[in-house]
Amino acid sequence: MKKLASFVIVGALIVLVGGGLFLATWQIPVPATKVERTLPDDRFPR
Repeated sequence: MKKLASFVIVGALIVLVGGGLFLATWQIPVPATKVERTLPDDRFPR
């Protein structure tokens, strides 16, 4: 039982570290469309 629990814990740690490395090195593409919005002056009180 102890061996099974240690395999599960080590497996979970490997998955977590691997997921963290994947997210740290993932090159997320920049959106290609330009967004421009005109905000009314009424939204910003003086």
